[in-house]
Amino acid sequence: MAKMHTRKKGKSGPTKPLRTEAPAWSTMTSDEVTIVVTDLWKQGISTSEIGMVLRDKYGVPDVKIATGKKITKILRENGEKFAVPEDLYNLIVQAIRMRKHMGYNHKDVHNKRSLQNTEAKIRRLVKYYQSTKVLPADWKYKPETAEMLITR
Repeated sequence: MAKMHTRKKGKSGPTKPLRTEAPAWSTMTSDEVTIVVTDLWKQGISTSEIGMVLRDKYGVPDVKIATGKKITKILRENGEKFAVPEDLYNLIVQAIRMRKHMGYNHKDVHNKRSLQNTEAKIRRLVKYYQSTKVLPADWKYKPETAEMLITR
C-alpha cells in the first residue's frame, strides 16, 4: 500500500492467519476475557494495549475469536463511553505535541509540514466517522480546543 503523504511505496504489512475458532492452547473463556478487559480498562490502559497485554500475559491470541466481540464492543456493553475513537485520539495527541513543539521552534519547517499532514489525516478521519455515525455531524476538530477533546 502506498504511503499517504510521500512518493514512496511503503511496506506491505503482515496479515493475521485465517482462523474461525480459538486454538487449543488458549484456555481462557469469553467471560474471563471480558472481566480482564474491563479491569485493564479501569486501570487506564488503551484498547490496543489491552489486546497486547491479553496476547502476551494471558495467552489470548485474538479477543474477537475468543469472545466473538471486539474490545470496544465489550467495553460499550459494560457501560464505558468513548469521547472519540482511539485512532483519532492518538492523532489529536500527536498534533498537540507538534503544536507545542512549533511554539518554541518557529523555523522547524519539517515539523510544520508534518503537522499539516497530521491535521489533514484528522479531518479525513473525522469525515469518515461522521459518515458512519460514530461522531455527530456537527463535531469539528479545532486545534485551539484540541486539548479539551483528549479527556478519557
